[in-house]
Amino acid sequence: MATVPKVVKDLIEAFERLPGIGPKTAQRLTYHLLHAPLEEAQALAKAALDLKEKTVICQVCFNISETSPCEIDQDPSRDRTTIAVVEDPLDVLALEKANFKGLYHVLHGAISPLESIGPEELRIRELLPRLKDGTIKEVILATNPTMEGEATAMYIDRLISPLGIKVTRIARGLPVGGDIEYADETTLSRALEGRKEY
Repeated sequence: MATVPKVVKDLIEAFERLPGIGPKTAQRLTYHLLHAPLEEAQALAKAALDLKEKTVICQVCFNISETSPCEIDQDPSRDRTTIAVVEDPLDVLALEKANFKGLYHVLHGAISPLESIGPEELRIRELLPRLKDGTIKEVILATNPTMEGEATAMYIDRLISPLGIKVTRIARGLPVGGDIEYADETTLSRALEGRKEY
């Protein structure tokens, strides 16, 4: 039986450590790179190194960027009266695709007592100074509709409410194109609670 070279095993194991990559996918990626032109492998390696060397955390919104403040925070055309509070930088990408034009505040997680993540492990305390000058009129709590996301949203709402700023929560319910018969009870209940006049 043929043995797999150590360099091949090492790359498979490195891919397996990435979230969402199982053994079969790690093997496919490794063998793809093995047969790909050298330039493709070099481009991947360079992109991974650039990611680590050229990105920073924006000290205003805590999004990942190449500059601090980031491009979004420097953009004068953004709506500076609205901040969307999100859990992760990937949520910023999703809201940008949906044409959200306000500002962001990235928490880098959600409150999760089971994982020993409390409010002090997140970027919650950095949000409050951004709200003190009276520019922000609305904070949109755009955390995930999970138990952790809900707990985080409730915690932030309690902190912000005394400031007199409008606090809203993203709508929850049925996805476009979904069938009611396949929705779970919680999703259906939230869809009914969040109904609007037609």
